[in-house]
Amino acid sequence: MSELLPRITIPSGLPMWGGDLDDAINSFAASVMRATSIDPVITELVRLRCAQYHDCRLCGSLRLREARDEGVDEAIVAKIARHETSDLSGAAKAALRLADAMIIRPSLADAGLRAELREYFTESQIAEICLDVVKWSQQKYLVALRVETPPWKGLGTLSFD
Repeated sequence: MSELLPRITIPSGLPMWGGDLDDAINSFAASVMRATSIDPVITELVRLRCAQYHDCRLCGSLRLREARDEGVDEAIVAKIARHETSDLSGAAKAALRLADAMIIRPSLADAGLRAELREYFTESQIAEICLDVVKWSQQKYLVALRVETPPWKGLGTLSFD
């Protein structure tokens, strides 16, 4: 992840967040996180793929507790960037291909990807993965301004219990 300094200086007295729009975004994010039909490992791999693309230091510094409990470690995390040639499961690769298509190249979300996703996921699970990608992409403006600095060093734990 990139340096810890903001790209711009936030004027003093200006709130960094708050208001109706932030409340709506937070409500959307909370509702997405309450969806649990996807294996926490897949959810974490997709979340971290988004963090890699967006260069989000905060997201990159967190690990989903449920995924860690299921065995996601830093060796598995290292496979995300090269998932196509990794030994990740077929379901993980399909979910990561969908994330790639949504973030970088929507034309990759074709009939072949849809068929591949249907091998591993139901339609509602595919929709949940899509919503996960949207949720984990909502902070792009914070990353662009470089104000998403984690308030800790190293890795933290993320849980929605």
